[in-house]
Formats: sequence, structure tokens, C-alpha cells
Amino acid sequence: MKNLKNLVVTLGITAALLMGNTVLAEGIGYIDTEKIYSGYDAIQNAMQEISKKELALQEYLLQQEKKSKELTTPIQKKNFEEKVAKEFKAKKEEYLKFKQDKEQAIYNRIQEASREVLVEQKLDAIVDSRVIFVGGIDVSDLVIAKLKKSAK
Repeated sequence: MKNLKNLVVTLGITAALLMGNTVLAEGIGYIDTEKIYSGYDAIQNAMQEISKKELALQEYLLQQEKKSKELTTPIQKKNFEEKVAKEFKAKKEEYLKFKQDKEQAIYNRIQEASREVLVEQKLDAIVDSRVIFVGGIDVSDLVIAKLKKSAK
């Protein structure tokens, strides 16, 4: 019975020490995503790649529209439109997948850098600056520095 009491007291002290460690956290940090997007070149490059793909898709439609005007019979136009619709759908799906992959890669990099800053700064959480009304610690520059360091 005495050993059981000692065990309970030991577990209680251990639990108190473990919970006490969370009290040492510094609070909540926040990041300004606009600042991060403009301060990290890899994000700018990815956004330019996405824009180029989107422009290529629009250019494709313009070219096909010009070709469509050259056709004379309704059957030719109908067949051409069906062919273009099928090709456009495939190109659009390819573009959307490319865009989603790039955006997900950017998000993952920001999240990874934010996690590192969270641990280093002993913060409870890092949130987007748009959800902070008052208080918090701006860690945007620290996250940008991590992103730049990981790119090297």
C-alpha cells in the first residue's frame, strides 16, 4: 500500500512537471502571409509558373477560335468544337493539377518553416495575422528566413 502511495505521488509530481513545461511557452505567434509571399522568391517563381500555364491555356483557346472561324460547314464546326472541347478539358485538368501541386508545395514549405519557428521560439501556436485582433508575436520575418535557408 505504501508503494502504491509513493507511485501515485511520483506520477502526480511527474504530471505536474510535464504540465509546467507548457506554461513556459511564450504565447501565440502570427504570420503575415502577404509578407511571406512577397518576401520569398520561390513563391514568386511558382506563382509566375502558374500564370504562364494559365496564359498558355488562354492562348490555346484564342488560337482555336481563329481556326474555327476558317471553317465553313456546320458539320466541320461541330466536329472541330467537339475536338477542341475534349483537348481543352484535358489541358485544363493538367493546369489545375499543376496549380494545385505548386500551391500545396508552397503551403507545405511555409508550414514546415512555421513549425521550426514555433519550436525555436517556444510558442503555443502560430496563426495567420488576419485572425489576431490584439497581441501575439509577429514571426513572419523568422519564417521567411527559414524558407530562404531551406532553399539553399
